[in-house]
Amino acid sequence: MFLVGLTGGISSGKSTVSSMLRELGCPIIDADLVARSVVERHSPAYRRIVRHFGAEVLLENGDIDREKLGQLIFADAEKRKVLNSITHPEIHKAMLKLIVFDPATQLSRLMQRDGLDQEQAEQRVGAQMPLNEKRGLAKHVIENSAGREETHRQVLRLHTKLEDSMEFLLVRLLAAAAAAGLGGALLYAAKLLVS
Repeated sequence: MFLVGLTGGISSGKSTVSSMLRELGCPIIDADLVARSVVERHSPAYRRIVRHFGAEVLLENGDIDREKLGQLIFADAEKRKVLNSITHPEIHKAMLKLIVFDPATQLSRLMQRDGLDQEQAEQRVGAQMPLNEKRGLAKHVIENSAGREETHRQVLRLHTKLEDSMEFLLVRLLAAAAAAGLGGALLYAAKLLVS
């Protein structure tokens, strides 16, 4: 077992790569789902969001109106910073892996997926960290411009590389310790060192 943080720009194909990794037996923790869960009603982040942005960002049932909040924060960099300062500490991931592709594909996918016009899509893409900066933080990059089959080949190569690497030995040991208790983990570690 190994731990991979998967990130990329909006509408970049993260869900596609995630489903490919899931098919390979990798457990998936979806940061978008985590982000939604940390702002559920009565959570500290929910209360801070309502305190800062007001009741106008709520649906009739009291849940956060994600569309309305999105319109506010993607139109105003300062409001976006406030929201990020509320939510990011809850969902921050230590390791980045990156999916990249050409900007035209990104805009097209985002407009189709979310029903946005080009200006709205460009506004949302522009609100994110530039892909070149993300690329600089990543240990591994999956180019997601050449179609699903090529993306799948890259995912398989990366999965094999990570699965076979010593880079994730500590994570594997910790997972084994949780599953088998400390004695089992020590036995597992000894077997790894001998083999």
